[in-house]
Amino acid sequence: MNVSGMKKTLAPILMLFLSAGYATAQNPDIDILRRINAPNPVRQTFWLETSNSVYWVPPVYAVANLGYGLIGKDRVALRYSMESALSAGIGLALTGCIKNLVNRPRPAQAYPDIIGTYIYSEGKSFPSGHTTLAFATATTLALQGGHWYISVPVFSWPLAVGYSRMRLGRHYPTDVLCGAVIGIGSGLLSHWIAGRIMPGTTH
Repeated sequence: MNVSGMKKTLAPILMLFLSAGYATAQNPDIDILRRINAPNPVRQTFWLETSNSVYWVPPVYAVANLGYGLIGKDRVALRYSMESALSAGIGLALTGCIKNLVNRPRPAQAYPDIIGTYIYSEGKSFPSGHTTLAFATATTLALQGGHWYISVPVFSWPLAVGYSRMRLGRHYPTDVLCGAVIGIGSGLLSHWIAGRIMPGTTH
């Protein structure tokens, strides 16, 4: 089946899944967002920086492990680099496909009178790509660390990113929730794949 045919097949199924809870979830969705949304998102410097951290945290971690692995001939570090890149790639690919299928407008587009944002742009809201990438990276880090005292602080970052996307008026709560699910799933899948490609490369 080609991409066009797959899109035509999956779109009705996905829309059916989403519409099942849309009527009851839409009001709570916007109500929760109104409570979180900042009065003036442009001045939310901390949350803007938190949101934008997804642009540099995942690549820095992947490149740092790659460099260390190549220089030190450390197969564990090389596996970590591959795994983190794979996790981000899977998450963003899934998010992009779902965005195109659902085509949900951003909150500030749908509710310009009640939702503020730091930048008005046309785009697809569901799911949140920032949240997906943050949770995919955090899941990978937690699995590689293997201890709860690593996982707990690590996951504070994607939670903050998800909150920032609502605080800045860029996403609904359901966008963030779905992004978190996709991100965690991507991290788990990439961990499994990396283990099959490079077995025996864990501490």
